[in-house]
Amino acid sequence: MEGIKSGEKTRVLVVGATGYLGKRIVRACLAEGHETYVLQRPEIGLDIEKVQLLFSFKKLGARLVEASFSDHQSLVSAVKLVDVVVSAMSGVHFRSHNILVQLKLVEAIKEAGNVKRFLPSEFGMDPPRMGHALPPGRDTFDQKMEVRHAIEAAGIPYSYVVGACFAAYFAGNLSQMETLLPPKKKANIYGDGNVKVVFADEDDIAKYTAKTLDDPRTVNKTVYIRPQDNVLTQNELVKIWEKLTGNELEKTNIAAKVFLANIEHMEIPHQAGIGHFYHIFYEGCLTDHEVGEDEEASSLYPDVKYNRMDDYLRMFL
Repeated sequence: MEGIKSGEKTRVLVVGATGYLGKRIVRACLAEGHETYVLQRPEIGLDIEKVQLLFSFKKLGARLVEASFSDHQSLVSAVKLVDVVVSAMSGVHFRSHNILVQLKLVEAIKEAGNVKRFLPSEFGMDPPRMGHALPPGRDTFDQKMEVRHAIEAAGIPYSYVVGACFAAYFAGNLSQMETLLPPKKKANIYGDGNVKVVFADEDDIAKYTAKTLDDPRTVNKTVYIRPQDNVLTQNELVKIWEKLTGNELEKTNIAAKVFLANIEHMEIPHQAGIGHFYHIFYEGCLTDHEVGEDEEASSLYPDVKYNRMDDYLRMFL
């Protein structure tokens, strides 16, 4: 397939555009100067927030394209309008879990035959490294691998953007479970708290994604989001907060055995969350492998001034 000619605007279709990361990707694509199309699904029904969000994108210059996952031909027509497709379908158990719906998108891209790049919904842990993951959280990785296999079997050029904890879920709360706000007095520390973790502001993840999608260096590559200053241990993250507030927290170290103790008695979304936290904070799955400069987003795009966690945490003061 031909690449995108230099000087031409890249036409991109964002699927899952009203979702948590999707709305940021739409704005980042528009800011990057891409001709941005947004999939508008009739299933949206009476979801007023999503409808208003779609029309706010239109005001910013995006084009709305009607298509449904239950109508293959409508998807093919939507895909034929663009050079690149970005999917931000949700893949977490406590929201909607739609990873495999992307297989219908792969079929449409395959039939359309014009797409020069597909970025499936990834943005977290690197699925091929997670074959050992604990169930039911492993479903997410298994399903993402199923989508990858379909993309590669169809010969569709791709970029996989992976590698960071979303700051709103993992940094603002100092990585405490079941809250999104910093603790006032006590903090749970996973193990010795010295395992390196990668944190990234979701807006930065969107910016890197928008830059990746027409970059010839990233075709058929995995791009890791690992901004150097945001590779921190949980202890370092807590220290940043203590320094900002001048208040020392009471810390409780939780051994891995204790952390996983009652996992089988929990609700499925909670089990999935516990499993993911375990792999990140006890095993160090985000940082236990080297990443070359040519596949790390902040090295590829030094012009993106990413949000460092000391600045990020200031908004909670």
